[in-house]
Amino acid sequence: MSTDTTGWVAVTREDRETVGYLEPVTEDYEVVRPRTLLGHLAGEDTGFEEGEALLIARGISELAEVWVLDAGTAEEIRDLTIRELSPAGIEVADRMAAKALVDSPAHHVAWPDVEERLSRA
Repeated sequence: MSTDTTGWVAVTREDRETVGYLEPVTEDYEVVRPRTLLGHLAGEDTGFEEGEALLIARGISELAEVWVLDAGTAEEIRDLTIRELSPAGIEVADRMAAKALVDSPAHHVAWPDVEERLSRA
């Protein structure tokens, strides 16, 4: 499933770091859906300014979390870290191997991950 992100507005902090996105629910952006850097829902549909404040308060700390990947079958791939995040996709790999700077197989998840294939461990 691909999602059209052309209407999404990047929310940035004072240091210009992107902390998430606002997906328009209404054409005039009066109601938006706050989304994390991964494209996950970050809260209820809300007003533009409220959504912006929510994302700024959340920050980007979720990128350092430990993740589980729903591989689309009965199996899950656990203990992952985010290695790369861009509009080209989300790359995750074994957390311990990444810490030790050991090359390990990467798993690719389409961005935005609106299906929330990645979840916190």
